[in-house]
Amino acid sequence: MSQVTESPMKKISLEKVVLNMGLGKSGDVINIAQKALEQISGKKPSTRNAKAAYRDWGVRKGEPIGVAVTIRGDDAVALLKRLLEAKGNTINGRSFDNFGNFSFGINEHIDIPDVKYDPQIGILGLGISITLTRPGYGIRTRSKHKARVGKTHVIKSQEAKDYLAKEFGVTVT
Repeated sequence: MSQVTESPMKKISLEKVVLNMGLGKSGDVINIAQKALEQISGKKPSTRNAKAAYRDWGVRKGEPIGVAVTIRGDDAVALLKRLLEAKGNTINGRSFDNFGNFSFGINEHIDIPDVKYDPQIGILGLGISITLTRPGYGIRTRSKHKARVGKTHVIKSQEAKDYLAKEFGVTVT
C-alpha cells in the first residue's frame, strides 16, 4: 500500500507581518506612533512619506504621515500569536485575498498582550497585514529571471484559512 503524503513544496509558512499606523499628519504624532510600534514589535519602525500633496489636509509631498515595521521569522510567529489573541482568535473571512495574504485591524494597541498603557503614547489603532508563502515563491521577487508563480502553486483563500486554523487555532467567521 502506498501512503499519500503532501509535497514539501506545498508547505505553507509565515513570510512576514507588517504593522502600519497611518496618521495623516506629521510632527510629534509620528514620534509617538514610532514608540508605540517599537513597544509592540521590539523592532525600530520606519516612517512612510506622503506620495502627493493634499492641500485641504495640510499635507505636503514627501512629508512623513505614517509609520510601519516589518517582522519576519520566529519573531513574526510570536507576534502574530499575540495579535490574534488581541482579536479573540477570530478573523473575518473577507480579510483574505486569493494570494495568501490577509489583513485586520486593532482599534486600541493596548489590547495586545504585554503592551502596557503609557500616558505619553495614549491609545492608537493599527493595521496588520500578514503574508503567507510556499517554497518557490522567491521567483516573483528575485533580480534575474523573474517569473510568476503557477496557478496551482498559489495559496488560495481557503488554504490560508485552514493554515491559520491548524497552526494558530484561529476561527474564521
